[in-house]
Amino acid sequence: MIALLAALALQSATAPLDPIAEMIASQSPDAREAVADAAPAVRAPIQGCAGEFAEGGLLICQVGPGSQVTLGDVSAQADASGWAVIGIPRDAPRELRFTVASDAGEIDRMQPITQREFAIQRIEGVPQSTVTPDASTLPRRQREYAQKQAAFATNWDGAGFIEGFIRPAEGITTGVYGSQRIYNGTPGNPHWGLDWANDPGTPIVAPAAGRVILAEPDMYYEGGLIFLDHGQGLVSCFLHMSAVHVAAGDIVEQGQLIGEIGAGGRATGPHLDWRVKFQNSFYVDPALLLELDLAQLNAVE
Repeated sequence: MIALLAALALQSATAPLDPIAEMIASQSPDAREAVADAAPAVRAPIQGCAGEFAEGGLLICQVGPGSQVTLGDVSAQADASGWAVIGIPRDAPRELRFTVASDAGEIDRMQPITQREFAIQRIEGVPQSTVTPDASTLPRRQREYAQKQAAFATNWDGAGFIEGFIRPAEGITTGVYGSQRIYNGTPGNPHWGLDWANDPGTPIVAPAAGRVILAEPDMYYEGGLIFLDHGQGLVSCFLHMSAVHVAAGDIVEQGQLIGEIGAGGRATGPHLDWRVKFQNSFYVDPALLLELDLAQLNAVE
C-alpha cells in the first residue's frame, strides 16, 4: 500500500509536521532573522511525499522549489512548483541515505527500503529466433537502440505526473514487474513491465499527461512503440502495439488514445507491455504508480 508521508522527517505521532520549521525555531535569533530574509521559495516547508520506499517504487514529493532530494545514488531537483520525483531500483539495499536539502537547511536520515520477492516465469515453446536474434538483424537492432537512447536523452519540462496514473489498457494480467522469465530453459533479464493480454486493436490510453518523445510503428524488439515523457525523467514505454496514434512531439492528456494492443516485435501473443523508466537509468514498477494518491499533496497551495 502506498504510504503518504505528511512530513519526511516525522518520527512520532507528536513530532512537528514541518522539520525545517523545527530546525529554524531552534536557531539563535540572529540566525532566524537571516532565514526570514530569504526568498519565500527557499523557505517553503516540506509538505511530504506520495509513494512507497520499496524496491521498484516511485516517490513524488512536494519539497519547496529548488530543493535537492537524494535517495542513495539517485538525486532530483525540485521544479519551480516544488515537485521532485525519485525512483528506487528493483535491487535496492535494505537501507538508503535519504536527504532533502535547500538553503533553509537539510533533512538527513537512513531510510529503510522494503525488500520484495519477485516471481519466476517459465515460458516454453518460444521460437528460438525470438530468444536468440539472428545475427543478420544486428545492424537494425543497433540503429533502433541508438534511436531509443536519443529519445531517452530528451527532457520535457512539464509535470504530467502530478495527476497520478490510470491504467492504460484493459486485459488479463500476464506479466508483472521484476519477475524473471526463463525462455525454453534459458534465463532472461528481469521483466521490467506490467503486461495485459487482450484482443488486437484494444485501445491504449495515456496513463498520465506527457510529451511523446518516440512513436514508431515497427521496431524489431517492440513492434509498435511509444515513449511518453511525464517530466523529470519519468518515461512510460508502450510495447508491441498494432497501431500508433500519436507522433513524436505531441503533448497528450491523461486518458487520451495513443495506440492499440498488438503482437508486434518479440511478443508471444497480443498484449500491452507497459514499462516506466526513470532518468534513463532503471525501471520502476508501473503497478505501484497506479496506487499513487496525490490528492492531499495537490491540494497544498
